[in-house]
Amino acid sequence: MSERGALRGLRVLMWVVIAIEVPVYLVWLVQVGYLTGQELPRGDIARWAPPVLLPPAAVLFCVMAGWTWWLSVVAGTRSPLRERWIVASLVFVAAFSVFCGVASVDDPSVSVGLLSAAVTGLGMTGLFFIPAAVSRQLPDVIRRRSRRTAGSPGEADPGPR
Repeated sequence: MSERGALRGLRVLMWVVIAIEVPVYLVWLVQVGYLTGQELPRGDIARWAPPVLLPPAAVLFCVMAGWTWWLSVVAGTRSPLRERWIVASLVFVAAFSVFCGVASVDDPSVSVGLLSAAVTGLGMTGLFFIPAAVSRQLPDVIRRRSRRTAGSPGEADPGPR
């Protein structure tokens, strides 16, 4: 297969994964957020917060972190995933997402927690990679990275070109 075909295949694969994972995750967040909110006492205004605030927060924080990461990959600079605010925002989304998944069922169990973690992980991954998937610079970055890894072992990293 040609390099161009492989890059096109990668982009298509990314979009297929995003098109499946992201909607499932967001619908799941609304559903478990609603069920979690219903556990609060009647009349409590916070009942609406999980289904209304969690999906937009997940999209905002995951895409923002993905965008920041992607810009650093394109520029060839240090990964911003080492920054505390980015990691904290991703941990926040993951923790509340898994919490709502577990709290939304009548009988929480390990399998419910694992399912919540799996749906959360796949959805957050899809959201995180949206900036890379839409970028016109994806082929250039892939070529640059493949040239770096094709170098002989022990060879110094040439840095961004």
